[in-house]
Amino acid sequence: MLKRIVQLFFVLIGGTLGFLFIPDLIEILNLGELPPWVLSSYAGAVFGAIIFYLSTFWLADYIVGLMRLMEEAIVKAPITDVLFGTMGLIVGLIVAYLIGIPIDAIQVPVISSVLPIFITFFLGYFGFQIGFKKRDELINLFSVAHKKDKKKDGDVDKEQSGARMKLLDTSVIIDGRIADICKTGFLEGTLIIPEFVLEELQHIADSSDVLKRNRGRRGLDILNKIQKELPIKVEIYEGDFEEIQEVDSKLVKLAKLLSGIVVTNDFNLNKVCELQGVSVLNINDLANAVKPVVLPGEELNVQVIKDGKEHNQGVAYLDDGTMIVVEGGRDYIGKQIDVIVTSVLQTSAGRMIFAKPKLLEKAL
Repeated sequence: MLKRIVQLFFVLIGGTLGFLFIPDLIEILNLGELPPWVLSSYAGAVFGAIIFYLSTFWLADYIVGLMRLMEEAIVKAPITDVLFGTMGLIVGLIVAYLIGIPIDAIQVPVISSVLPIFITFFLGYFGFQIGFKKRDELINLFSVAHKKDKKKDGDVDKEQSGARMKLLDTSVIIDGRIADICKTGFLEGTLIIPEFVLEELQHIADSSDVLKRNRGRRGLDILNKIQKELPIKVEIYEGDFEEIQEVDSKLVKLAKLLSGIVVTNDFNLNKVCELQGVSVLNINDLANAVKPVVLPGEELNVQVIKDGKEHNQGVAYLDDGTMIVVEGGRDYIGKQIDVIVTSVLQTSAGRMIFAKPKLLEKAL
């Protein structure tokens, strides 16, 4: 069907061009005495239509293939890309038309006929590119204006109510604790899952490494659980930043555009967000905040399980996974002993407790 439409289009174009130019072309070529009907415009239209129709036997397939590729690209593209690209194209064509009005008034043959075509193509192309590549900034601009209107009408500011959008990174999805946090209701607002994060998860799930593959599949299962079983709203952001390669950098830029909050347990991403002024929720910080408080001088009963990094150190763990470095604990490896806490080190990467055996304290 599409091929027939292309052929019909070629026939119409050929007939029009033949009607306008073939009689003049025959006169210029001076082919001798010809019947009057050959020199008529209608005969030229027929000749032009036939010539262009014959050309479709080898051109139509290429044109149809090109149209199919364009159709697939448009169908696969997110609706925001198509919408803002089209808006940019329309604006560019309108500006080109307004510029062309005074150019037509110049009445210079070459300038008034060729220059408007070039300007129309140039501004139409750049209008489309600007609308397509600046779509995220435009969306953010409209959302900011919408929020200002709501504030003027006396509506509650979502940012102040804690309902800002939360952007999940790959590490926090694979970690899995985000599902339990959402289930408890401590996390409010809409969860945003960027498409480039999903692609990274899929890449990890398809890895040849067994450990990576299991982690990727776990992340996809967690997302499926959040979306289907929990009451929190989940949205997929289909946009991308093709000029940026790193997924974390894309996430930070998206958080800036949407005025959202990055949810992660990646220590380095946490620092990058803080440096760039992006709000961040670190799951490790939350986990550390709800752990039981251990103060210097407090007694604990632990089992030393391995050597520490420094000389004569032993390492033990609490039930929640907190590491305890026991000074002089190497001699007690494999034993359950009482220790006295000497200091506690708290960071976003976790908490570390330093202690010494109670037996040594008594000996002193």
